[in-house]
Amino acid sequence: MSTALLALASTFALVLVAELPDKTMVATLVLTTRFRALPVLVGVGIAFALQAVIAVAFGSVLTLLPESLVSAVVAAMFGLGAYMLLREGFTEADDSGADAARTGPHPLPFLRSAMTSFGVLFAAEWGDASQLATAGLTARFAQPIPVGIGAFLGMATVAGLAVVIGHKLRGRLRPKLLQRVAGFAFAGFAAFALWQTLA
Repeated sequence: MSTALLALASTFALVLVAELPDKTMVATLVLTTRFRALPVLVGVGIAFALQAVIAVAFGSVLTLLPESLVSAVVAAMFGLGAYMLLREGFTEADDSGADAARTGPHPLPFLRSAMTSFGVLFAAEWGDASQLATAGLTARFAQPIPVGIGAFLGMATVAGLAVVIGHKLRGRLRPKLLQRVAGFAFAGFAAFALWQTLA
């Protein structure tokens, strides 16, 4: 498998696992209950694309640093991501989105619905575990385009699942368990990057 394909597949898988139990999915689900599906998908898709570009740009800057320093920064980013996911995975469930799911979609104009969806998701992704992972994987693989595509596809897949399956998906998944799995995966990446720093 080529490095570019490995970077794309690794990023897609890691972002998908990190985003399934994350606020991104809940926010998209809630937006879909309030607005029509197409403008929500357009708005969140643009937000995801922009956030992937930002994360890849940050990760690309990291590749200019000495390799041991990059490994240390990558370890710190994955460690922070692991902490965030495990903290959420081991806290009590929050059902704050339940009431919002009972209301039907509002017939707002396409542009307004898309812009609202963009704003909510663009703000929600800042400092998110998937953004940290994207930057870290960009620095690790030095393959910004495949990593960016993988991150975007991972986030878009989660948004698509939230829109298409909606509350049924939320009822069948165990978000806290997924957060724990993703958190331990991030911790493993952090430990590997730290080992490379110290080796």
